[in-house]
Amino acid sequence: AACRVIVHVDLDCFYAQVEMIRNPELRDKPFGVQQKSIVVTCNYEARKLGVKKLMSVRDAKEKCPQLVLVNGEDLTPYRETSYKVTELLGEFCPLVERLGFDENFVDVTEMVEKRLNQLQQSGCCRVRVSGHVYNNQAINLHDTTHVRLVIGSRIAEEFREAIHASLGLTGCAGVASNKLLSKLVSGTFKPNQQTVLLPESCQDLIHSLDHIQKVPGIGYKTAKRLETLGVRNVCDLQAFPSAALEKELGVSVAQRIQKLSYGEDDSPVTPSGPPQSFSDEDSFKKCSSEVEVKEKIEELLPNLLDRIYKDGRQPRTVRLTIRQFSATDKWFNRESRQCPIPPHLIQKFGKESSNILSPLVDILMKLFRKMIDVDLPFHLTLLSVCFSNLKDLPSSKKGSIGFYLKQMSPPSGSGK
Repeated sequence: AACRVIVHVDLDCFYAQVEMIRNPELRDKPFGVQQKSIVVTCNYEARKLGVKKLMSVRDAKEKCPQLVLVNGEDLTPYRETSYKVTELLGEFCPLVERLGFDENFVDVTEMVEKRLNQLQQSGCCRVRVSGHVYNNQAINLHDTTHVRLVIGSRIAEEFREAIHASLGLTGCAGVASNKLLSKLVSGTFKPNQQTVLLPESCQDLIHSLDHIQKVPGIGYKTAKRLETLGVRNVCDLQAFPSAALEKELGVSVAQRIQKLSYGEDDSPVTPSGPPQSFSDEDSFKKCSSEVEVKEKIEELLPNLLDRIYKDGRQPRTVRLTIRQFSATDKWFNRESRQCPIPPHLIQKFGKESSNILSPLVDILMKLFRKMIDVDLPFHLTLLSVCFSNLKDLPSSKKGSIGFYLKQMSPPSGSGK
């Protein structure tokens, strides 16, 4: 655990970024994402004018009368984009752990070791840090721990560049020797920047937290119980007698949070479960004929089918989302229809995609005609296709006949 290199990737104002990608006209306007009467997040244009996360809509409008609000109660686009980020990071490294919609931990230790070996074999000792170093601490290239973390900063930069190039999202990153420290250091410089934490600056970072609840892993209830003991910050927790803490909170909790107060965290990066859906969308200025709609759908499907093939599960539901242009409600007029995928088509997922493409296009066009009267003029600005309700292949389930036949079948070319 002492040699680990962990990258924490934290996307900037995530819901707002997703909305700006869906709606490019929002980019230069102060806007927020609203859920009920709360602004759950806002873009940096709005933040400059005094709007903050989790502010009430009324207060936000008082601060910034020109604030544009987008309804964010349907989490589908955020969830789908979030899984795309985790999926993309998984292409670099298998050890990716999702933390909410907008954060991921990546254990890049193995990648770092490979690059370190390549550097040593090439006789090259030059390695340049990407981004900031916490406290502007000097890097010692004779210290392999420093060199590992610097290599980790290069990998973190590659992650951020790939996320921006593929998905149009920016984010911050923290590079450190464990999950706790990488999460704490990632927000040092915002937005769209990254910071590496060297071991010697660990205590400075921990002591910079002004309240005990700022330590990841110490929740609201535990923080309240600590406050009744007179423990309000990290220094208080470090100095508190272990025996008294164990008596109050129990041995395991007391030991865990006291370790956290020193920046110690040996919890591994645990890969998260697979995504619950696969989707792709295309936005455009105008699409106004059935032929164009069909062409757009045909363009979206191959990449989606490829992602599903790589995933190995079969979807049971398909959904089509459209966005219609209207002069009064220019950007937010979305509508969706979905239906079950016929059983005979489900079986074809994961095989030759050309056999399934045409019938899927037909299904999606039927969904389209349920939303749009094609005999009347229409003006679309977006199409999105989503496959959901993913199930494992029957043959991969233990206990199924397919599973045992697969286990029994001899290797190809064995001559049996």
